[in-house]
Amino acid sequence: MNSVEKYLTDNYEHALEDLKAFCRIPSVSTDPAFRKGIREAAEFVANRLKKAGFASVEVWDTGGHPAVYGEVISDPALPTILVYGHYDVQPPDPLDKWTTPPFEPTIRDDRLYARGVSDDKGPLLIPILVVEAYLKNEGRLPVNLKILIEGEEESGSEHFEPTLERNRDRLDCDLVVSADGAMWRPDRPSMTVASRGMAALDVTITGASKDLHSGRHGGSAPNPIRALSRLIALLHDAEGRVKVPGFMEGAKPLDPTILTAIDAANFDADAYYRDIGSPKPDPIENGDQLLVRQWLEPTLEFNGIYGGYQGPGTKTVIPSSASVKITCRLVAGQKPSKVVEAITRYLETSLPSGYSLEIEPHGFGSEAFSVDPNLPGLIAAESVLAELLGSSPLRVAMGATIPIGTAFRKHLGAEAIFFSFSTSDEDYHAPNEFFRLSNFRMGLIAWARLLSRLADHPKLEPTARI
Repeated sequence: MNSVEKYLTDNYEHALEDLKAFCRIPSVSTDPAFRKGIREAAEFVANRLKKAGFASVEVWDTGGHPAVYGEVISDPALPTILVYGHYDVQPPDPLDKWTTPPFEPTIRDDRLYARGVSDDKGPLLIPILVVEAYLKNEGRLPVNLKILIEGEEESGSEHFEPTLERNRDRLDCDLVVSADGAMWRPDRPSMTVASRGMAALDVTITGASKDLHSGRHGGSAPNPIRALSRLIALLHDAEGRVKVPGFMEGAKPLDPTILTAIDAANFDADAYYRDIGSPKPDPIENGDQLLVRQWLEPTLEFNGIYGGYQGPGTKTVIPSSASVKITCRLVAGQKPSKVVEAITRYLETSLPSGYSLEIEPHGFGSEAFSVDPNLPGLIAAESVLAELLGSSPLRVAMGATIPIGTAFRKHLGAEAIFFSFSTSDEDYHAPNEFFRLSNFRMGLIAWARLLSRLADHPKLEPTARI
């Protein structure tokens, strides 16, 4: 164990307290009620970068929530790595489903429970702590390192790409390493090499201009809940696949390399349904079919539906409007704007008479992403995981969306890899989100070795850019 790794091990308890402090900040980006928490989280990150020894730390105005930037330039001749992460988190609702309060970090069974601890505060804090360990023990980093931490990842990253474009010279790098993402399973090392894109929209159907008494007007007045239920039932076939005309426009064939990984994974469909606490559908799909759906097929999901009275007891009204929140996960070749257009056309042509329809897209969406299978940075990261975990990591796709891969490629001309130590079963976006502290400890050592390995990789030299 070298001095950097020893320092990280010896100072683990201090690192854990830092993580707890970070997780106490309610930095929900999508809800204006948490604006104060967003500011506090950005300040926390900036102060932690300064404490770690970053030579330059700046808080950037993005037009939305601030981004935090830092850099340590050891030697211009060395490769330059840009680390990405986000300090914002998902809303904690429903609060009554949490065993302990979402912003009061609690350890149970070597797991830290808190909103945002796995996505992305725990994984994000790791490279910051590793930089501190290098600077305190060796006085320099083995690479030049820049870090960009945004505050809108959980709400669509509306201002992220303009921020990249405005600061492309400052962010110039040889490789992006994302601390965001997740390993596929806790029992098998993996590297995410593909992710789905996303489009998001709100759909609202309006009938009368105000809520109406259901006795006086029932049977004659339009009921938007009934109309909305009818409309959204048209969007899928009996097997749950999207049947919106034009939805699949531009979609590319399934990636055969990912199909090979799916075959090697031996995914247990029965265990999957047990883990999520759901009755098994009949007939149940096998594990390979489930992974194809989760990784390689597009989706259209209803994230929330509402209209009319939501309180206890009864209120006899016909609501004036009803709404549904929709997100779509997209595959390679699909364009978010075209997907929204297809859904809009289908809903407009299917709308019953007597109602009006309003559709509000959220941001510009993001396209699907894939990593070059021969990327030197990917190979270096895989070698670190194999060394620490005893077996070569499986290359997997991700059903979720991490839009930064395509954004960095577009605006900086740099490729990105995902080096996160959260795992996909840690209930991020759900109540009782947790982060395995064993992964926190392992991630510290892994990041330390990765920075050293990237410095030694000849193909990462600035004269031979990826």
